[in-house]
Amino acid sequence: MNSQYAIAVHVLSLISLYPNSAASSEDIAASVGVHPVIVRNVSGMLRRAGLLQTQQGVAGARLTRKPEHITLLEVYRAVGGPNSVFRLHERPNPNCPVGAHIQTTLEDVFADAQAALEARLASVTLHDVASRIVQRAG
Repeated sequence: MNSQYAIAVHVLSLISLYPNSAASSEDIAASVGVHPVIVRNVSGMLRRAGLLQTQQGVAGARLTRKPEHITLLEVYRAVGGPNSVFRLHERPNPNCPVGAHIQTTLEDVFADAQAALEARLASVTLHDVASRIVQRAG
């Protein structure tokens, strides 16, 4: 998975912590450390997912819900998080005892791991992330 997920959480955390700020994509990009176009692209994904309200040509964005009602799983899905972060190799040798059974074996393990990842992301809210940021900032 690329860094869009981390960027999305960063953007939402910034907006959550400074809800009355009319930060432009340039301002947000300065915090994230990326080009403003990337912020606009990620913000567009968050808007289409119903997590963010923006207006073209107007600085500032707002969360559509309270931070405690936005989970990291929703953000993951908003930026196109894969159904599985794990990928199987395509052509194991079916004539090999390992090659013949590796994919079905790993599918089970990977499905369990993906479920654990999604359960963890579903249990953490944007409010939790913002609170941890405030704690660490002192």
